[in-house]
Amino acid sequence: MMSISRKNFFKLSGLGAAAGLLTGLDKKKEGHLNTLIKPERLKRGATLGLVAPASPIYNASDFDTMLEDLESLGYKLKLGEHVRDRYGYLAGKDEDRASDLMAMFKDDEVNAILCIRGGWGCNRILPLLDYDHIQSNPKPLIGFSDITSLHMAIQYKTGLVTFHGPVGKSDWNEFTVNSWNEVLIEAKKFEYIIPEDQDDLLLINPGKAQGKLLGGNLTVLTAMIGSNYLPDFEGAILFLEDVGEDAYRVDRMLTQLKLSGILDKINGFVFGKCTNCDTGINSLSFKEVFDDHISKLDIPAFYGAMISHENRNVTIPIGIQAEIDADKKTIRLLETGVV
Repeated sequence: MMSISRKNFFKLSGLGAAAGLLTGLDKKKEGHLNTLIKPERLKRGATLGLVAPASPIYNASDFDTMLEDLESLGYKLKLGEHVRDRYGYLAGKDEDRASDLMAMFKDDEVNAILCIRGGWGCNRILPLLDYDHIQSNPKPLIGFSDITSLHMAIQYKTGLVTFHGPVGKSDWNEFTVNSWNEVLIEAKKFEYIIPEDQDDLLLINPGKAQGKLLGGNLTVLTAMIGSNYLPDFEGAILFLEDVGEDAYRVDRMLTQLKLSGILDKINGFVFGKCTNCDTGINSLSFKEVFDDHISKLDIPAFYGAMISHENRNVTIPIGIQAEIDADKKTIRLLETGVV
C-alpha cells in the first residue's frame, strides 16, 4: 500500500481546505485577512526613493558609487531625509528611519522604494509604521537581508506584494539587473534558473510543489517568531538565505522554525546560499542539517538558488503563487508580481 504523508492526507481528504477556511476566519477576526495587493510595474526612468531602514552605508564614497550605479541604470533618485544618518550600527534613530520609509510611501513622485542596505534595525521600526497608509498607497519595496522584517510585516499587515531583491549598494551586474527588469518592469511570470557555472547545489527532496512565496533571511525570520508581524506559512514555498552562520547556528534556527510549527505548514523549501558559512571542527555538514530538518518533511526541497549575499541575485515577489521543481532546481512564478 502506498504511504501518504500527513500533509498529503489532509489535502486529499479535503480537511486541508477546511483547515485553511478556519484559519482564514481566525485571521479575519484578528483583522489581518488581506486581499493580495500588487503595485504598479516600474517604468524605465522611474523615480526610486532611497531609504536606510536598518544599518547605514559607512563609507561616503561607497554611498556616492551607489548613486552613480543607480543613475547609470536610468533611474531618478529621491533620497530620504535621514538616509545618510548614523546612530551606532543603525542608520539613525528608529523614529527617523520609520519616518523616511513612510514619507516615501506618501510621496506621489516616488514610484518604488529601494533600501540602500540591510544590516540590523528593521525589527525595531515595525511598530512605528502606518500599515493602513501603506496598504492605501501600494508601491514596490525592494531589498534583502534585514529587509526581510519589512517584507514579512507588510505582507501580513497589508497584503502588499513586496520584493526580495537587491539593495542600493548591491552589485548591479547583468544577471541582477535582468531579473529586476523581468519582474518589476516587464511584469513577466519569471522562471528562476540556476546558471550553469554554479556548482554549490543540493537536492534535498525531489518533486514539484506550489504555494505562495514567503521568506528571506533565516536569522531575521527566526528573530520575528512570536511577534505579531509574521504571515501564515500554511501551504507556502519557504525560501531562505543567510551569511556568516556556522552549521550549528543554521541547525538551531531550523529547529526553531520546526518547534514554532512553521516547517510543518509549508509545501516546499528552497535555500539559496549560506554565504561564508562554516561547518568547522566536530560539526554536522550542511547536508546532514538539511537531512535532519527538511528531508523528513516529505516536501520538494533544494539548496543553491540565486538568493544570497553574493553578487548575482534574483528579484522575488513576496506573497504570490509560484511552483518549484526541486529536481531541476527552478522556481517559476505562476502570476506576476506587479500590474
